Amino acid sequence: MGPQRFEMLVGLYGDGPVADILSEETMIRSWLRVEAALAMAQAEFGVLDREHAEAIRVASTLENIDTGQLWRETRNVGYPVLSLVRQLDAALPERHRGYVHYGATTQDIMDSGLALQLSEAADRLAELLTRFGDAMAVLAETHVRTVIAGRTHAQQAVPTTFGAKIAIYVGELARHRDRLAAARHRVALVSLFGAGGTSAAYGEKAVAIRSRVAELLGLAGTDVPWHAARDGLAEFGLVCALLSATGSRFAREVVDLSRTEIAEVSEASGHLRGASSTMPQKANPIEAEAVIGMGVTAGALGSALFRVMEAGHERAAGEWQAEWQVIPQLVSLAAGSLATAASIAAGLRVFPDAMRRNLNADGGLVMAEAYMMRLAPHLGRESAHALVYDAAQRSRETGEALADVLRARLPGDIAASIGEGLAPESYVGRPEDTVNAALATWRGQGGRCEPTDKPTDKPTDKEVRQ
Repeated sequence: MGPQRFEMLVGLYGDGPVADILSEETMIRSWLRVEAALAMAQAEFGVLDREHAEAIRVASTLENIDTGQLWRETRNVGYPVLSLVRQLDAALPERHRGYVHYGATTQDIMDSGLALQLSEAADRLAELLTRFGDAMAVLAETHVRTVIAGRTHAQQAVPTTFGAKIAIYVGELARHRDRLAAARHRVALVSLFGAGGTSAAYGEKAVAIRSRVAELLGLAGTDVPWHAARDGLAEFGLVCALLSATGSRFAREVVDLSRTEIAEVSEASGHLRGASSTMPQKANPIEAEAVIGMGVTAGALGSALFRVMEAGHERAAGEWQAEWQVIPQLVSLAAGSLATAASIAAGLRVFPDAMRRNLNADGGLVMAEAYMMRLAPHLGRESAHALVYDAAQRSRETGEALADVLRARLPGDIAASIGEGLAPESYVGRPEDTVNAALATWRGQGGRCEPTDKPTDKPTDKEVRQ
């Protein structure tokens, strides 16, 4: 193969262990593991002589494969296993030759090898997911009472707490953990069904051999061919896209909340971190931008998986090749998204003073629903809504506080019900319930989240990056 292009996004923000799992060497080793397991299983059931099988097992090492030759011949044949088998056979003592790949077809080896890689990748993704979820759980617990403006349609809506906001992500990540486990179960599957899925070339002991190969490889067994049924792989790839999308949603929130005009959070600071080549004041949310980029890419790639599922008859004709490109990229993007999002969450700087200041940015209109609900028992909901709506328009026109406009329009006894004005923290519902429920689900799955035992430092407005 010639020079390989450098993938800057995953090259900078990807995960090293996942890159190793998806590497050329690991892929070839996975094929060799399948060939060795097949020979050993066939020997156990009397299909091959044990000495032949043991020789194949010993020879099934990367040192016996000339990768340059492998890829040159693959370019001609279309698939790598023919070259792999011939090189492996040539590495055997002459008396043991002719028994490698006995009864197998190319896709048996490549699909079972891929199952090995994706099983290991799923374990690593679960570790990264746990790291991200743990960091988010700590944020949720720490800021369960840190009041912030809830925003709908990008505008202030009602008060909430930063902890309750983050708890929603914790719940989402807990669901992803279930999805990943289910997808791993369905993708870590042996494939040994021969050329057309009939297992005819394996003989009468095909089921027993397949079951033993699965056992030797640590994969699940199955008696239903999946050469052309790619729903399990599509599910796994789409779970990867979902993981990337959740990371992207969190990253987008960080970008929005760190805008100069809002400045309620920022990524971890550091010398020249997020610096501009021309504007000395800049501290751009670089990790969040990378996560968004990976999420955008993963979402676009995910759509290809539905085309992959169109494989016809008993073997794909082009759809399989699409998998070779799409699946590794989706796994790499998911790993990078999770790892980088975890880094953002662990280092996130939160500015409660800025959150409090922004709650008053619109003359207290963020409390409009709260006033409506306070007045509804006296006026009825519809009348209260109309009254507060008109008062909100007046507040925007004149700059008067909403509470002052309302008091001027209400009879004295009803006006007393709103006093000098309602505090945002009085209308956040029960954030502890939301946070505790999310943390209980996360911890119940095994997430590592340590309780916060000491008060949180509250940065002053001087610390808020403008």
